[in-house]
Amino acid sequence: MGFKCGIVGLPNVGKSTLFNALTKTAAAQAANYPFCTIEPNTGEVAVPDPRLARIAAIGKSAQIVPARMTFVDIAGLVRGASKGEGLGNQFLANIREVDAIAHVLRCFEDGDITHVEGKIDPVADAETVETELMLSDLESLERRVVPLRKRAANDKDAKAQVVLMDAVLELLREGKPARLLKVDADDAKAFEMLNLLTAKPVLYVCNVDEGSAATGNAFSDRVVEKARAEGAGCVVISAAIEAEIAQLPPEEQKEFLETIGLTEPGLDRVIRAGYDLLGLATYFTVGPKETRAWTIHRGFRAPQAAGVIHSDFERGFIRAQTIAYDDYVALGGEAAAKEAGKARDEGKEYVVQDGDVMLFRFSG
Repeated sequence: MGFKCGIVGLPNVGKSTLFNALTKTAAAQAANYPFCTIEPNTGEVAVPDPRLARIAAIGKSAQIVPARMTFVDIAGLVRGASKGEGLGNQFLANIREVDAIAHVLRCFEDGDITHVEGKIDPVADAETVETELMLSDLESLERRVVPLRKRAANDKDAKAQVVLMDAVLELLREGKPARLLKVDADDAKAFEMLNLLTAKPVLYVCNVDEGSAATGNAFSDRVVEKARAEGAGCVVISAAIEAEIAQLPPEEQKEFLETIGLTEPGLDRVIRAGYDLLGLATYFTVGPKETRAWTIHRGFRAPQAAGVIHSDFERGFIRAQTIAYDDYVALGGEAAAKEAGKARDEGKEYVVQDGDVMLFRFSG
């Protein structure tokens, strides 16, 4: 399990440069003209996690297998996309297929790189894209709610759906995205089934000039304020720098980062912010063959976590030997953790914690 994150934004904001850096390839053509990305480019990246190497060294594993996540570089949107302008229809269809949106915003001046709106205003750019997504959701819901209203008089489920859809419509008509709606637990599944573009969690990625990579700038400061007000994620990076770092050998990356005042690549922060955005967590399995990271949703119980490895593990779940990461490292592995009483046998109701080192027992 991982998640699919769509990289979106207006043309020429640095989406493809960011994608290239993320995947360490040049699969997405980064060029200074709109729609240089015609088909969505998809790339899988390893999730950086320094805990893996520590656990693997203790467990004397031959191989390390990190968690992975998928990024999709989606063609640039322009004003009017909800009506099919530019590559609007394709853009909206591609967004519908992802779990979260990494919204790249141009936060730098550069006379050599044109801006489709003719000015640098990242907050206005964000609002342009958000407006197109809201208009698409509005049109979709207004069309779907009509037949439901007719059924609602004699159908309890249809009536509940109409109430939910009306609440979303009211929000959209106020110019607010669907993700701001407070949804009761009972309605969570129905809300998810609406498959709304503006219900997807958003991470704002402020693409700044190289000199502002460590501190941000006035443009990115405004985006940070917007994100805070919305409860959205926000990361400041320089896509150009990230592209340079991605091409360096690992031993040279740290030195390069230190010269520009950074302690880690911005891409690591993008991926971690993406994890937080979707409420994801990681647990580990350790053996002589491999140490592997597994991605789960926070709140998963032990059988669900086992099911990420194989559905048979979930169906036949008996118990899970569980060692907290800190205990595993401090005590020096499984045997010592057992001796110290830190290897616990957990049952079906156990909620897996981020960093747990687990061994599942199952029948089958």
